[in-house]
This record gives sequence, structure tokens and C-alpha cells, in this order.
Amino acid sequence: MPSKEQEDRGYSLEAQEGLLKGYAENKSLDVVKIFKITESASGKQIRKIFNEMLRHVKKSKISIILCEKIDRLTRNLKDGATVSDWLNEDEIREVHFVKENFIVNKNTRAHENLVWDMKVAIARFYTNNLSEEVKKGQKAKIESGWMPMGAKLGYKISGEQGHKMQLIDEKTAPFIKRIFELYSTGNYTISQLVRKMEDEGLKNTTGKPLGHSSLHMILSNPFYCGSIRWNGEIYRGKHEPIISEEIFDEVQDKLKRKLKAGKFNTHTHVFKGMIKCGHCGCLITWETQKGHHYGHCKGFKPCDNKDYIRQEKIEEQIFDLLVKVAPKNERVLAWIKKALKDSLKDKVEYSKEKIEALKKGLILMENRLDKIYEDKLDGVISAEFFNKKFKEYTAEKEKINKEMSKFSQGGNEYYEAGIAIHDLAYRAKDIYLSNKATDDDRRLLLSYAFSKMTLTNGILTTEYSPAFEFLSKFMDRLNATSEPVFFGSYYRKADAFATAYPDLLGDRDSNPD
Repeated sequence: MPSKEQEDRGYSLEAQEGLLKGYAENKSLDVVKIFKITESASGKQIRKIFNEMLRHVKKSKISIILCEKIDRLTRNLKDGATVSDWLNEDEIREVHFVKENFIVNKNTRAHENLVWDMKVAIARFYTNNLSEEVKKGQKAKIESGWMPMGAKLGYKISGEQGHKMQLIDEKTAPFIKRIFELYSTGNYTISQLVRKMEDEGLKNTTGKPLGHSSLHMILSNPFYCGSIRWNGEIYRGKHEPIISEEIFDEVQDKLKRKLKAGKFNTHTHVFKGMIKCGHCGCLITWETQKGHHYGHCKGFKPCDNKDYIRQEKIEEQIFDLLVKVAPKNERVLAWIKKALKDSLKDKVEYSKEKIEALKKGLILMENRLDKIYEDKLDGVISAEFFNKKFKEYTAEKEKINKEMSKFSQGGNEYYEAGIAIHDLAYRAKDIYLSNKATDDDRRLLLSYAFSKMTLTNGILTTEYSPAFEFLSKFMDRLNATSEPVFFGSYYRKADAFATAYPDLLGDRDSNPD
């Protein structure tokens, strides 16, 4: 099992194989099978090859094993004991360590057995020490923001040895983003999402569809929002995130609900799993009878809310709530778009000012980090003081980077999100009633509009999503004040699309987000 450095110096697998074959020829031994593995292989791989070798030796009744050195055969006490047990079962069995000119068998003298045991212990120490050094290197890399492992699905490795980076893979990253977006709606269980992503063509690194556990690991991994989880701790990564921290946190809340895998029924119910009973808190159960969908509480808790209600009765209440947050007509919608476009200019300018201020703070933190590092090297400060200040300055640097990221995303995305929200509110009822809309489309629409729905004695109580809650606070007044009044006056309007009360949209304040 040569390392890379050993291979460069001529101790490659081929060189070791040549040495052992030459020894076998000199001893008139026939080479039946060769087992080899590189030192860079994982402990699991090494263990697998070791066990395969022993099974083959026992099955083929081979009595002699040739190996270059003791630490090439075993590096832990358990495997050493296994080899000893194999030797003690038959007197003709031997292990030849060619380079060390050492042979061990059942009748090996006491001092030679001591050498065997000591060399196994030394090999074990070597392995443990190597493992510690690797872990130190990995931790240092993690603390610097780099992931010391292979590419995650959605990323690809780029760069030279020792300076490799995980870059977004344009082919698979959109699938990862879609996985998080679909699960965050609450409309999919893990099993249903596995089937959907398979239908859409997502494959893992081996070219196979994603399994249940693999998809769950993706949804649970903060790597996709820019962080690295390592040994129970979270570090800020230097890679580009595929999703936002907000959607990641939302998905974690959904995962904690431990939803059971749904079954595909003949009838799909729009409100399945979306409405809770106002009396006992259990989910409203839906069933189909004679072409109509009915919901009722079927919870195990004592509940008086057992009456059936038609889906149409729920939808009537839903439509009233959707109309409440919608622009009244195309004229109002056009005015809102113009107002959003005008307000974008101020927001962009404000973002530029904040980014400049944050850049100065970032430079200050980097200078402080450089200073304490030099002071540590010069012995001016203790290691304990250095670690304390390093964590403090690094945390502040991470905080500034988050703020910069937030402001850098605030331009066109702010405008486009505003347009999308108002467009959705304006067309929500039409989308729901459209013949082209599937039940999944309707469920997705409802998840955008409402964060909570409760049914009590046939009356639906809801909580709007944050975006629709914002609309609900001013849309009634906006619809009224954006219409022309009698006597040909528009109050304080400056043009056809200006509002009579421009303060309804707000202005830039100390927290424009």
C-alpha cells in the first residue's frame, strides 16, 4: 500500500509486486492470486480487501502469504490477531515479510512473536498518528472555508491539487434548487419528491436516480446555503450557495414534521394536509363521494367538529381572501409596477452606499486578523488570546459578508419579486379556476398565499404568507385611492398612474428591506 510520495520514489505497487514475485520464484513458490490496494484508500476499503484475501486463502487452502512488510498487511491489533489465529490453526501456515526477512508461523519463537506484536503495534500507531494529522489538516481547511472532500451533487471540483474549489455545476444545480423549492411548499413527502425528480431526469454521480436517504441528506445539508457542517459544528464556506438560508431553514422546519409517505389515490384532494381542525388541531381528512370532495375532522382526540363540508364551500371563502389582496383592475396593477420601478432607483442607490460602508468594515477586520497573526508569530500575544480574537474577528467578518450579500441582491430582485407578488395576487383566482391548472398547481398557489388554514364549524380562518400579509394591509385603501374621484380631480396625483396617497407604498427608511 504505497503512498503518493513512495510511488514517486519508486516504491509503487508494481515495484512491490516485482519484489514479491522475485522472492516467490527464488523459493519455488507459485503465486496463486495477488491482492493490492493503495495507501490513499479508505479504512473501509482496506478492511474489505483484507477480508477478501483471508477468505480466498481459507477457501483455496493456501498455506503461505507473501507481503512486503508487516505494516503492508495490518495496521491494527484486530487484524493482527486475525492473522495470528489463522496461523495457529495449522503448523504449515506461514506469513513471509520479504523486505524485513521475517517469517511468522505457529512455531515462531517467543522473541520473534514479540517482534511481530511490536511491529503490529507500531503500524497501528502510524495509522492513528496519520489519522490525527489528516483530521488537523481537514479542520484547518474547514475553518478557512474550504470543504476537504469530494464534490457535492450540484457542484464540481476545479483547481490544482491543494487549491481545489467546489464550483456550481450548471447541469445539476438547478435540480438541487428545485428539490428545496418543491419540498418547502409542503406539498411533497420525501418519497413523492424522489419519484418526481426521477421523472425529471436527476441522476446521482453514478448515473442512477436519487434514493430516499440521499435526497433526505441533500435537504438536511447546510452546504447548499453556503455553510459547512463538520463534526457537529457549522463553519462558513467560501463556495457559492445554490439556495438561500431562508429556504434552507424553511425546509428544516418541514423535515422536523416527519410527514409520512403519501399514497397516490384515484382522487387527489387540493386541501389534503393543508387545513387543521380549529377544535383539536388535527388535520382535516378529505374523501370523494359521488364526484364531490368532502372534508371533516377524523382526529383521535375528543372533538365536536365532525361535520362534513364540501370543497366548494371552502373555495368560496378562499376566493374572498384572494380577492381581498388583489389589485382591483389592470389600471391599478400597471400603476403598482410603475411605482415599484421608481422606488427601485432609491433602493439601488441606498444599497451602493451601504455596500461601500460594509467594505470598509471588512477591510478593517481583515487587517485586524493579519495583525493578530503576526503578533502570534512574534510571540507578542498568547495562543489563547489569538484564538479568542480570531473567533471574534472571523464572526464579525462573516456578519459583514452576509450583510453585503443581502444588499447586493437587493436591486432587480427586489423589483422582480414585487412585480411577481402583485401579478400573482391579481391573477390568483383565475389561476385556481383555470381548466389547465392541476391540483398540484392549486396547492402550490395556496402555499404561496397562506401559511396557515384552520376550519372551525365550517368557517375557515387563515394566516397569509408574509408577502400576502403585506398586501392585505394596504390593498383595500390602495384600490380605493388609486381610482379617479368625481368632479374630475385626482387629489395629489402627478400623472395618470400616481396615487392619491403616495405614502401607502412607503419610502426608504432606516431599514428599506
